[in-house]
Amino acid sequence: MSRHTPTAALFNAQLRVINLGLSSFAETLKDGHVPVLDLDWRPPAGGDPELIQRIDALRNETENAWISAIQSANETAIEHMLAAEPHIVGIGIARDVVPGMTDGMVLHAGPPIEWDAMCGPMRGAVMGGLIYENAALTPDEAARLAASGDIAFDPCHHHSAVGPMAGVMTASMPVWIIENVTEGNRAYCTLNEGLGKVLRYGAYGDEVIARLRWMESELAPILSKAIQAHGPIDLRSLIAQALQMGDEGHNRNRAGTSLLIRELAPHLVRLDIPSDAIARTFEFLHSNDHFFLNLTMPAGKCALDAAANIPGSSLVTVMARNGTEFGIRLSGTGNRWFTAPAPIVDGLYLPGFSSEDAAPDIGDSAITETAGYGGFAMAAAPAIVQFVGGTPQLALDTTRRMRTITLAESRAYQIPAMGFRGTPTGIDVLHVAESGIVPAINTGIAHKEPGIGMVGAGLVTPPFSLFADAANALASLLDQSQIHEEVQ
Repeated sequence: MSRHTPTAALFNAQLRVINLGLSSFAETLKDGHVPVLDLDWRPPAGGDPELIQRIDALRNETENAWISAIQSANETAIEHMLAAEPHIVGIGIARDVVPGMTDGMVLHAGPPIEWDAMCGPMRGAVMGGLIYENAALTPDEAARLAASGDIAFDPCHHHSAVGPMAGVMTASMPVWIIENVTEGNRAYCTLNEGLGKVLRYGAYGDEVIARLRWMESELAPILSKAIQAHGPIDLRSLIAQALQMGDEGHNRNRAGTSLLIRELAPHLVRLDIPSDAIARTFEFLHSNDHFFLNLTMPAGKCALDAAANIPGSSLVTVMARNGTEFGIRLSGTGNRWFTAPAPIVDGLYLPGFSSEDAAPDIGDSAITETAGYGGFAMAAAPAIVQFVGGTPQLALDTTRRMRTITLAESRAYQIPAMGFRGTPTGIDVLHVAESGIVPAINTGIAHKEPGIGMVGAGLVTPPFSLFADAANALASLLDQSQIHEEVQ
């Protein structure tokens, strides 16, 4: 064969490669100093031919009217979401303000679950909540009560509420009251305890209960009076500022917490309250960078509840985990949960712990990603990788990737490193199902055994099957004529 043939020219020329699929192939070439363009490609619809056919049918305007119906429904849903203006309007006691909350009820994170199926950290948080309520004196007594059938368990999401990690809320706990002033709907969340051995991570020791009771008796009343003196606080504005100061609203909340302190400080120091109590309040807020998380979460809940229950919409309105199952809900399928086993978080661990100690993914905090910040805004917070793992480039790439599965960009939440573009907002289940790209979530990691607490933080990949199942369910609903009439 002549050395001048096309084949010879190919092997004698500089090699340039486009890699599709497994990144490990590209890494091998990079190690050999070969220029490689690594494309994040995966089979459409996860390679499921039936799902591909259903999505193609929904997208095909010549075969049916669903493409315009879905588009119209999504335009309505996303506008409700983008127009939401969450404000802090007060702090109340759960039994007094949370819809449907009663004594003897324990709210939890994620989709519905009963005691027998709960993971270790959720059981620990339930036990701690019952001790806090004086319904039990010891962890063993609390466990027996929880298993007796006398306690009503229900998801926070069924009560316009959200809870980080185990998400446990009991009747006596103080809660933030957040109101979407655009539409008047409200959302609720407990006050953040900090990191480490805390109730939401499944710890229930004496120091945990003592902290919760101090928060109820001193911290919450002081903050409530400061909010009354201040008036409603524009939470959307604070989150927008925090994103421009290096937060992403889920696992990095240092700027948001600082902004909240600045907002309340003049009113706190003017309260007719002993200076020692005011000092304890400032010390607690100063030592707890995550305090603002329990405000970004109900802010997202307010916005997404405003976009819920719109027939035909493919907008994801809930992503939540209970440590056993990962669940999502769609605007167009109402209050129906789609669930799959909760995965293990890929992350960084505190000294002395490893992935063998980790409970499966848990918490309602993925409401932040669902609302368009958190993992979707990692490009605004490259320092987050020091907490959850990865690189600053990963933070940028993650935000770029999320644009492919969302319906819009936020008008309020912007990213300086991306030319102040809005964060990718409004997860479209059809985009996820079609592309195979799942939402990016960064989160904390709880120990798998009750009573221990936090062991790390990292990134988690939701099961693709959730989005495939939800897309199929939406397509089935759209096949019913009554849904078509509602959408029209």
